[in-house]
Amino acid sequence: MEEAPKQGLILQILRRIDHGLAVLEKQLLAWAIILMAVNTLGNVVARVGFNSSLFFSEELNQFLIVLITFVGTSAAARQGRHIRMSAFTDMLPVEHRRWALATIQAITAVVLALLAWYATTYILRTQAMGRVTPALQFPMWITLLWIPLGLAIATLQFWLTALVNMRTPGSVHVAPGIREHDEIDMPTI
Repeated sequence: MEEAPKQGLILQILRRIDHGLAVLEKQLLAWAIILMAVNTLGNVVARVGFNSSLFFSEELNQFLIVLITFVGTSAAARQGRHIRMSAFTDMLPVEHRRWALATIQAITAVVLALLAWYATTYILRTQAMGRVTPALQFPMWITLLWIPLGLAIATLQFWLTALVNMRTPGSVHVAPGIREHDEIDMPTI
């Protein structure tokens, strides 16, 4: 009888962590896009008004694009909004489609985990070399941390979705809490 409360407590903790990660993703994405817009606008004003670009503008936008790409990858996986090629799986009966998607999601999770591993080793080598960015002289490895972080969270989301598909007969999930034909609202901040 004591197993149920522990399992319930563990699920509550995991849901809170997942909710915290979702909030963090949304905030990071929103602020990165705002900062990119302000930075770009400031650079245009500097070029037109003062005939000189901001020396750090392009570099900052590159960092923000990396952040948006990889944090956005994990957010898309969490919401089931990633690109799917489903022409063949859509023709399958529900149970076969569910297992096919679970297999695809598990393979995707393995590939993303490998990419996260390689990104982490690259960042460690970059840190060991002491590389800094050209304009801002900021440690290069810090600007790349979003890559393994986003890939690792996306890995977790794909694993969870694969597990949900394996354990939930009768419905196909594209994300842990989102079935295949659910209406998906755009995320809010």
